[in-house]
Amino acid sequence: MFLIGAAKTDITAFKKGVGMLGYGLYFNTMEAIETPLYARTFVFIDPSTQTKVCIVNCELGFITIALKKGVLKELRSRDHQCGYDDDNFMLTAQHTHSGPSGYSYYGFYNISTPGFVMEIYQKLVRSIADSIVQAEKNMQPGRVMFSSGSFEPDKEVAFNRSIDQYNQNPEVKEKATRETAHLAVNREMVMLKFVSDTGEDIGKINWFGVHPTNISNDNNKVCSDNKGYAAQNVEDAFAAKGNENFVAAFAQGTCGDVTPKYRYNPKQPFQRGYWEGKFKDDFQSSQYNGKLQADKAMEIYADAEKHGFEVTGGIDYDMLFVNFGNATCDPQFANGQLDAQTGPASQGVAFFGGAIMDGPGAHPILMAFFKTVARIVKVYEFGLAKFKNEKFSNAVYRKYRTQGKKDVMIETHARRILGTKHINRLIMPGWVDPSVASIKYFFEKVGYKDKPWTAKILPLQIVTLGNIALAAFPFEITTIAAKRLRKSLEETLKERGIRQVILVPYANGYSGYVTTMEEYQVQMYEGGHTVFGEWTLAALQTKFDQLAKSMLVPKHDRSVKHDDMPPDFTEDELNQFPFYKRAWYLKQERKAQRA
Repeated sequence: MFLIGAAKTDITAFKKGVGMLGYGLYFNTMEAIETPLYARTFVFIDPSTQTKVCIVNCELGFITIALKKGVLKELRSRDHQCGYDDDNFMLTAQHTHSGPSGYSYYGFYNISTPGFVMEIYQKLVRSIADSIVQAEKNMQPGRVMFSSGSFEPDKEVAFNRSIDQYNQNPEVKEKATRETAHLAVNREMVMLKFVSDTGEDIGKINWFGVHPTNISNDNNKVCSDNKGYAAQNVEDAFAAKGNENFVAAFAQGTCGDVTPKYRYNPKQPFQRGYWEGKFKDDFQSSQYNGKLQADKAMEIYADAEKHGFEVTGGIDYDMLFVNFGNATCDPQFANGQLDAQTGPASQGVAFFGGAIMDGPGAHPILMAFFKTVARIVKVYEFGLAKFKNEKFSNAVYRKYRTQGKKDVMIETHARRILGTKHINRLIMPGWVDPSVASIKYFFEKVGYKDKPWTAKILPLQIVTLGNIALAAFPFEITTIAAKRLRKSLEETLKERGIRQVILVPYANGYSGYVTTMEEYQVQMYEGGHTVFGEWTLAALQTKFDQLAKSMLVPKHDRSVKHDDMPPDFTEDELNQFPFYKRAWYLKQERKAQRA
C-alpha cells in the first residue's frame, strides 16, 4: 500500500513567433494553439518510512536541466521543506515536436527559437510546480498494479524508420524490410495502474515507443500530437463515467528509431517530407494514432488485475551525474574492447539531414557539401596534429577515435562548426539556406561564445516502487539499444527483487540519441545525433550498472560518486541571449498585416 496523489495542469507556454522544439527548422514557429499542453503528476509515499518520490510527464519536446532546476527552486520557494531533490523527482517529456522551445541553458537547442525565452521558461516552471503541489493535496491510500500488452501486427501505430541501421544488429536474425517495418519495433506497452484502497480509479502512466511526429514540420500550431490525443481520449472516457479527476499519462518509450508514419506520398514538398500517417491531414492522422494508443491502454488497464501483478515493497531512489564527454566503458558492454571511451559532444553531418520519414533537414546538395568539407577538415586537422603541441594532437586523435565513422560537423563542447570557432567565417553563405543564416547570426550576434553549446554532465536516475524499477535517462534510444540496456539492468537489479525494469527516456535533461555501436556505423540520422560517439550505449550501460549496483546496498550505507555536477546559469546569464525575431519572421508579420 502507498499514498498516491495525481494531478494535471495546463502548461501551455505560448509566444507568437517562437520556434518549436523538435524539427529545428526556422519556419516551424508557434502561431496558434491547436491543443493545450499538460503536465501530469504522480506522487508516491511509503507510509512506513515517509519516503516519497514524484514523477511528472510533460507534453514537451524534451526536458532541460534548466527546467528541472527551476521547478525544484520554485517548490522550495513555496515550501523550503518540500522534500524534493534531484534524486527523488523525475521530470519527463512525451516528446511532441509541436511545443515551445527556448527553455534550455544550452545554446544549441535554442537556435530554432531563436534565443532563451524567459516568459516560456517561467510559465513552464510555475505550471509544473502547480501540478506537483496539487498532486500532494490529492494524496490518498492506494495500490499500484503493473501490467502490459502488445499491439496486434495489423495496428498501424509504430514503424521502424531506419531499417538499414536496424538490420546491422546481430540480434536481428531476419532482416527487416519496409513491408515489415511495423515488426522492427518494440510493440509492447507497459503500464502502472493506480487505484485507491476504496476501489476508485486514480490514474495510470504507460510507456510505449513511437515518435509524436504525426504532425509535420510545416505546422505552426501548438499541439500535443498523438500521445496528447491518447491521454485526452482516456481521460474523457473516465469523465464520461463520472470520474473527472482521472489522470492518464502517455509517457514516451524507447522510440529513437520509431515513427508513426508509413504511407509514401511523393506529391508532398521535399522539406515537409514524403511520408505521412493514416490520412493526408496530419491532425487526423495524429488523432487516429492516439486512438490506437488509447484503446490499447484501456484494454491493459481493464485487465491489469487479471494479467498483471501488484507492486509491493518500499520506495527507493538515487541519481548519478555522468560526464558523458569522457566516460570509460566496461569491456562487457563494449564487445570486449579494453579502451572503449566516449568523447566530447559532436553532431554529425547525418544529423543535419534529418530523419527522412519524420522530417528532412538540409537539402541533399547541402548535405554533400557539408560531408565534403567535414572530411577535408579531418585531413587538415590530422596533418596539423603532426606539428602542433601534444595537447592539440591528443585532442584531435581522441575526437576522431571516439566519433568513429561520423563526419563531424558541429563540436558543441568545443564550440566549433566545420573546424572553426569563427562562425562568421563559414564558407557556406547564409543566403544559401536560412538555417545557415540563423546559426551564423545566433552565435555571432547573440552569444554563447564562452559556454558549451550542449550539456556534458548529465543525470541517470533509478527509482524503485517496490518490485518495479524506473531507469530514467536524458537520451532518445533506439529499439535494439534499449533492449540491451534493459537486459543489463534487469540482470543487476534482480538481486534486490526487481521483477520489471521500465526504461524512461527524455528524462531530467537532454543530449541527443543512443544507438548501438553497429547502428552507429551506418551514420543515419540517429547515429549522427549520437553525440558522444560510437560507444555511447556502452557508456550508458556502464554507468547505469554502477548506479544499479550501488542500489543493492541499503541507502544509509550507499555511496554514489558523481563524475561532476552540471554548471549553474544565473537568470542574468540566461537573459544575455534572449529571443529575437529574425528578419524572415518580421517579413512574414508585415505580409500578414498588409493582408
